[in-house]
Amino acid sequence: MPLVQANHLVKTFDTERSAFGSRAAGAIRAVNDVSMSIEAGETLGLVGESGSGKSTLGRMLLRLIEADSGEVIFDGKNVLQARGAELRRLRRDMQIIFQDPFGSLDPRMDVEQIVSEPMVIHNGENRQARRQRAAEMMRAVGMDESALSRYPHEFSGGQRQRIGIARALMLRPRFIVADEPVSALDVSVGAQIVNLLKRLQREFQLTYLFISHSMPIVRYLADRIAVMQGGSLVEVGSTEQITTAPQHAYTRTLLEATPEMEATSR
Repeated sequence: MPLVQANHLVKTFDTERSAFGSRAAGAIRAVNDVSMSIEAGETLGLVGESGSGKSTLGRMLLRLIEADSGEVIFDGKNVLQARGAELRRLRRDMQIIFQDPFGSLDPRMDVEQIVSEPMVIHNGENRQARRQRAAEMMRAVGMDESALSRYPHEFSGGQRQRIGIARALMLRPRFIVADEPVSALDVSVGAQIVNLLKRLQREFQLTYLFISHSMPIVRYLADRIAVMQGGSLVEVGSTEQITTAPQHAYTRTLLEATPEMEATSR
């Protein structure tokens, strides 16, 4: 049985837009009848252009965005039907790494407060236990525990993203949605973060949904790739199959937009 299974997920957002002073109501189908699965221990790369629904889908799996219809099954339990204590237990095992390392950390909190926050919310252990776990997670992401007493503005973008990763690891989750975690970083720093995620997956037996618009990064990290266009999954397959023998025209377009990927495909 897959660790994560999504069945027929749908999400529509109501919108209003102004044109020449008038306002017209409309709706955007951000996720359109999407079904997918992720096996324990694997990385599924989710690729597509901006606005294709990737981030919305990732947040729906964690129930950070409520689905209009469909179901999400995590380890045999229906996440969308869970309530109260059961939902809290499920959320301990499902965490997210955000795209923006500058906007995702509260500037008024020091690093210890930021990294420890999931433990405060979920189990309220004493501060000494929380600090000990926070120091352990900081070392795991390649930072010194002395950083715990400092504030986000004192760190670079790559360091802030490491802090965000440490926060996601605090509850020892089994499943992590990594939502474009390197898109706001320069190439060399982004490569370090990708390699860090790969190492942490081995050390903590993690399962990833890795969301990205970059085919080269996804090819390096993912076991399988799902391609999303206009709210729908248009192709899912092994990394080898998707990058060397894509079946869908949109997938071929994504590969052609990356010269080194297109050369590999040929």
